[in-house]
Amino acid sequence: MPPKVSIVTPSFNQGRFIERTVSSVLSQGVPDLEYRVVDGGSTDETCRILERYGSSIHWVSEKDNGQADAVNKGLRACSGEVFGWLNSDDIYYPGAVAAAAGYFEANPDIDVVYGDANHIDEQDRVIEPYPTEPWDFERLTRACFICQPAVFFRRRVVERHGFLDAGLRYTMDYEYWIRLGRAGARFGWLRRTLAGSRLHADTKTLGARVPVHAEINSMLRRGLGRVPDRWLSNYAHVVLDARGVARGTLGFSLLVSLLSWYAALKWNRRISGPMWRETAQWIAGNARAAFRRISA
Repeated sequence: MPPKVSIVTPSFNQGRFIERTVSSVLSQGVPDLEYRVVDGGSTDETCRILERYGSSIHWVSEKDNGQADAVNKGLRACSGEVFGWLNSDDIYYPGAVAAAAGYFEANPDIDVVYGDANHIDEQDRVIEPYPTEPWDFERLTRACFICQPAVFFRRRVVERHGFLDAGLRYTMDYEYWIRLGRAGARFGWLRRTLAGSRLHADTKTLGARVPVHAEINSMLRRGLGRVPDRWLSNYAHVVLDARGVARGTLGFSLLVSLLSWYAALKWNRRISGPMWRETAQWIAGNARAAFRRISA
């Protein structure tokens, strides 16, 4: 018999999307599904929408300490053997919960299952597939290839490894996957598209890319002892993008190299040999291109 599933939705002033989120959960057709919405005291139409669902959902609206705190509050109240959390602007696709529960039933050794996902726009249209990859912990430290709304995990994961880090504003999901992977939790990849992760102007990760990448670097420094070069380079690129510096120029390659060195010194206290070589290649390549343009 498939395990009982509990879903938590953290919410705050997402009234224009939350009905689609709730509907995508309640339409899963899974028996004995437990659904909890933990709202942070929304001042928009969120509570009026939630009231319409009556006893179909358990919900509360009160001040909290952010998204991770809301998820943790919901998880502590859940009674299922399998947990998932779905943000109040994301959606499950039909059959997602049953597919995850079935995967756990067929694979009792697996602690966490993640599926494929899409980035979607405000009208639920697919923008692009999320770049999901096979499980590889070392690869995960360099790229977050797991899409949070497409993840489900067993109750034993929380019992053994704790809840989300409520001190994080942007990267609580990525930190959790890193923490679980380091501790030896077993991950499985379900090759099925389970969820839509919405991208819109108010999304935290789109609206604050520089703080997001800074938090990623600080989190990885604490969790791994060092930040992989790829994340340091990513930080340099988003800083220059935020300042409107055009890519593909000699000036950009110089600036992104300097910022990558700065990030390496800030978070790792040293610049690695591979970073020295990579940045030298950037500068040399753009210098050659600039010389060809001048000589043409």
